[in-house]
Amino acid sequence: MKFSWLFRMAWRDSRRSRQRLLLFMSAIVLGIAALVAINSFGDNLALSIDDQARELLGADLTLSWNRPPTRKTQQLAKTMGRDRAYEVSFASLVSIPKTGGVRLAQVKGLTGNFPYYGTWEVQPASAVQTFRQASGRVALVDDALLVQLGAQPGDSVRLGNLSFLIAGRVTKTPGQAAIAATVAPTVFVPNQFLANTGLLQRGSRVNYKYYYQFAPGTDVDKYVRTISGRLDKDGVNYDTVSERKKQTGRSFADLTKYLSLVAFVALLLGCVGVASAVQLYVKEKIASVAILRTLGASGRQALLIYLLQTALMGLIGATVGALVGSAVQLVLPRVFGDFLPVTVQTTLSGPAILGGIGTGLLISVLFALLPLLAIRNVSPLRALRNSYEDDLSGRDPLRWAVYLLIIGFIVGFAYLQTRNLMLAVGFTGGLAVAFGILTLLGLGLIALVRRFFPSSWSYVWRQSLANLYRPNNQTLILVTAIGLGAFLIATLYLTQGLLLGRVQLSGSGKQPNMVLFDIQNEQIAGVRALVKQQKLPILQEVPIVTMRLNDINGKTSSESKPPRPDQPADTVRADSTRRPPSWAFTREYRVTYRDTLISSEKIAAGKGPYQENGAIYISMEKDYMERMHVKLGDTLNFNVQGAPIPTIVGGTREVDWSRVQTNFLIVFPSGVLEQAPQFRVLMTRVPDNQTSAVLQRGLVSQFPNVSAIDLGLILKTVDEILDQISFVIRFMALFSILTGLLVLASSVVISKYQRLRESVLLRTLGASRNQILRITALEYGLLGLLAALSGILLSVAGTWALARFVFEVAYQPDVVPLFVIASVVTVLTVVIGVFNSREVLVRPPLDVLRGDV
Repeated sequence: MKFSWLFRMAWRDSRRSRQRLLLFMSAIVLGIAALVAINSFGDNLALSIDDQARELLGADLTLSWNRPPTRKTQQLAKTMGRDRAYEVSFASLVSIPKTGGVRLAQVKGLTGNFPYYGTWEVQPASAVQTFRQASGRVALVDDALLVQLGAQPGDSVRLGNLSFLIAGRVTKTPGQAAIAATVAPTVFVPNQFLANTGLLQRGSRVNYKYYYQFAPGTDVDKYVRTISGRLDKDGVNYDTVSERKKQTGRSFADLTKYLSLVAFVALLLGCVGVASAVQLYVKEKIASVAILRTLGASGRQALLIYLLQTALMGLIGATVGALVGSAVQLVLPRVFGDFLPVTVQTTLSGPAILGGIGTGLLISVLFALLPLLAIRNVSPLRALRNSYEDDLSGRDPLRWAVYLLIIGFIVGFAYLQTRNLMLAVGFTGGLAVAFGILTLLGLGLIALVRRFFPSSWSYVWRQSLANLYRPNNQTLILVTAIGLGAFLIATLYLTQGLLLGRVQLSGSGKQPNMVLFDIQNEQIAGVRALVKQQKLPILQEVPIVTMRLNDINGKTSSESKPPRPDQPADTVRADSTRRPPSWAFTREYRVTYRDTLISSEKIAAGKGPYQENGAIYISMEKDYMERMHVKLGDTLNFNVQGAPIPTIVGGTREVDWSRVQTNFLIVFPSGVLEQAPQFRVLMTRVPDNQTSAVLQRGLVSQFPNVSAIDLGLILKTVDEILDQISFVIRFMALFSILTGLLVLASSVVISKYQRLRESVLLRTLGASRNQILRITALEYGLLGLLAALSGILLSVAGTWALARFVFEVAYQPDVVPLFVIASVVTVLTVVIGVFNSREVLVRPPLDVLRGDV
């Protein structure tokens, strides 16, 4: 058996079938295009992160804290590195006197030459030097904030008691994505003027950071390891270039893995298209195979001829898809640009292209093998008789081997994308369930129509229903292919609605939409009066006390030094897998005190916060308590400004964090913290933007340290972000939707060759064109409707599972898009099916038989 003979036979046999083979090829083009585009983008993103790692941090090392470390550590921080910059940051209301605009912003007081790496893009460029000289009260303001408040360079911005001249417009800060500047715009001012703004008061939430530049060749990671124990003990966070590279790479690796799974779904739909196309193609080629067998060809040779055909078409399709994907990846940096902290340089990725071509070739052969295996069993007598089942319906052990190979391929590919075996197995299991249900529905339809055939119905109905179970029927193939396409499209719509529902923060007319925080005790009466002066309701007023955790059941933290031989066995180690975890002692806790629950809480176990026999029983949020590895009855010793407060875990709460309310991980009972240093949060509801602006201007003038979060503005910003995210999701989903529609169309188009002879015979026997048209429309309409409804029901069930077990939200699917999807899929199936029959309707039967059958 020579390869050249097989190739010639495959080429000659394909001459009359190339249109159908092109449809087979097109089924994998879009899937491979999506896969290559995303993998190429991921490769280029990883290279860009490596090349721009220093720019992500802006320095060789950063140290940050939100509470003063020991004097020794502070002295160390002031002497490290060849050069250093210092930053003090906090959230505060800022205003533009010229326009009267007010906005919550991140205020950063800078000293030094930050950034040391990367470009701080400011317009005009000379404003950076003006700012660093700090000869006067100047500020650099994020472009997003200037646009929102209608300001420009040359205007002034007011922070507390001082006004600053806006010297420049910041368009990019090293390591900051554009979307971050929209959510939390920044005002940069010289650090030396912050003390006079009146914004830094006792209880204010302030973060401190040092940026360091070391001499070239310094091993910063090695140096940090020598002082990490001291930094951990003092609660000082540190970040190096290598660590930032790992974190950023890991974050966006997750993004590319997710997008790769989206592309993989498109690819799997292409696999369904391959299998269905080859299944119908094989049925058409049975007679040709029988003739080859009579001329001496073996079943194995016949199999290899058609396998070679499909492999070549798969190779061509995969190559075209790889070229398309390489072109599409040039667009992806623009699509994702606002979400990326680096500039992605796009180049052709050899591994992505070769991997895409190899994957396309593999799935072409693998999924074509299932229907092609039947060719081995075609009898030479098939050239003389027309029975199909006699020699093709027997069991073939090789089919089970192919099934195992397909399952192994799906699990392996999913694992390569996620590096999570359980997720890969679950993904494959979900696909198997979807295929299984659609297959059972197709077989059930065939059995039901055959069993309960309506013999009394009209001729047109009887013919169309009989086509569902007659030999050469395409019921199973079309129900599976069309159902999967409908399933994917419906899932995209339902999941999008599910995600949008998660951010509907202020849907109720009674929910607060403005939060005032950092209110000192001596200011609360004045803030209340200001709110009531605007005739606004006080919906919530909550005290907040800041504290730290000293020990849990007498166990303390010792991350800063290795264990001593005489060290107690119950001392907590730095290993977070031990109990209790070390991070529980390094974080800062903001708690409140009350004796009752609020509407966003419910008791999970035990009781709410209370006092009994002099003991203080606190209530913890359920999930957080589990992460801390504590249980009811455990003792927690807190430290409030040097004063120890021993407590006992008396109960747990389930908290609805999506509610616009002040929710807490830990709640104390009343009568314990009233005299502790604290600030207050007040929540109200403003009816319109004008009232909101008046209230915020009053706060800025009377209480400059008090900040306000206008949720109306936040929601508007979130809507803008969601629009961009939705565009990204739709852009990526477009590959899968187009592939699904293409699979649907190709399956229906190829099926015309199975119905052509029947239609011609019906016309020969006297059936009118109208009757054939109605028979065809009814058959495809029933198939399309059943497949669409099946896919939609699967989608509803799958999205419910996501809502119930992943997002943990109530699920109310929007039925209107589902009806639209069912209608579109059904109509598209009917239109393509009827379009297939046009030759029978417009040409004489004999011409059709001579030309196509």
